[in-house]
Amino acid sequence: MWRTLLKGILLAPVILVAFHTLIRTVRRFHKFPIPQFLANLIDNPLRRRFQPPDATAIRHGIEPGMTVLDVGPGNGRYTIAAARRTGPAGSLHAVDIEPKMIERLQARADAEGVTNIQARVASAYELPYPDAFFDVIYMITVTGEIPDPVRALREFRRVLKPSGRVAVSEILLDPDYPQASTVTRWAAAAGLKPARKIGNFFYYTLILEPGPQ
Repeated sequence: MWRTLLKGILLAPVILVAFHTLIRTVRRFHKFPIPQFLANLIDNPLRRRFQPPDATAIRHGIEPGMTVLDVGPGNGRYTIAAARRTGPAGSLHAVDIEPKMIERLQARADAEGVTNIQARVASAYELPYPDAFFDVIYMITVTGEIPDPVRALREFRRVLKPSGRVAVSEILLDPDYPQASTVTRWAAAAGLKPARKIGNFFYYTLILEPGPQ
């Protein structure tokens, strides 16, 4: 019995690594949004240990009174934290291409009494906002899901204030994880430049600012 248990414990990491590698391989060639039924699975305690919602909002540079955009809000945990960080004088806009994700987010905001969130279905390529509208635009483990990240980042630059920032947070556990150097290259092609990086290879936040067009 103990041998079987020990064997299971030793095999578990190998199985997880193999499964993670398989998913990464599939999603390298087939980009698609995470299905809404997996939203709670990817929001797990291990992820929150390295990306605590409240600390992540601060890391993104969100301050009270700001107008903020969350692209790909998932189950809404990080959106709620960011919305509370902006306070009653600020506003948090969230967009997702999957209607059921937006429904989940709105239901969570209503249940938790957060009233400064405006959530809508929209493509990252065609955001329904005017030029120079946002102080902060952020994505958390979303960049790798977008088939054409440069096109999306160009659109972010359009709706970003000249003094604003784009914050990209990634963690190695995510099957779509891109290295910071890759995101920097995409950003440069979109007219954004890196201001600073927080974290390390395993998890990081990359802060981008408007560069010369």
